[in-house]
Amino acid sequence: MTKIHIIGGPGSGKSYIAAKLSKMLGLPKHELDTFFWDQESEYFGSQTPPVKRAEKLAKVVSQEKWIIEGIYHSWLEESFRQADYIFVLKTNVYVRDWRILKRFFLRKVKLASSPRKENLKTLIDLLKWNHQYDGNNLVQAIKLMKPYKDKVIILTKNDDVFKLFKKRKKKAG
Repeated sequence: MTKIHIIGGPGSGKSYIAAKLSKMLGLPKHELDTFFWDQESEYFGSQTPPVKRAEKLAKVVSQEKWIIEGIYHSWLEESFRQADYIFVLKTNVYVRDWRILKRFFLRKVKLASSPRKENLKTLIDLLKWNHQYDGNNLVQAIKLMKPYKDKVIILTKNDDVFKLFKKRKKKAG
């Protein structure tokens, strides 16, 4: 039984790590963006009502195994409580900027898919938000995780996650 929560700023590598761990460990992965943003709305930027969002989260955390990844924290205490591991990605802000820009470009030239309608304004807004994430959102998230500090692993290099699970597999095998 493994339940993993991955949190970090935009472009920190959450989706990449979740996808790779999902394959490596055979765990279903869930992106919190699909809970937070109303996928059924015709309007870009519409949020899912909090009650509906909480229902979606409750359905996932009640399962035996999962990987949940996202930037959010204020409505995720149950996920933090039930997680076996909470990975906090503290990737350098300029590395994140580069990844955000690269992802935007790849989506615009159709080399990567995007569930959202991005434009230059949304890109600039995301880059600005990225620069305040560590000082605001991440600080608040870490405070919320304090009761679960024994499961929190702060990483500056994403590959350290995979090393941890490879060591764990060797011990089990």
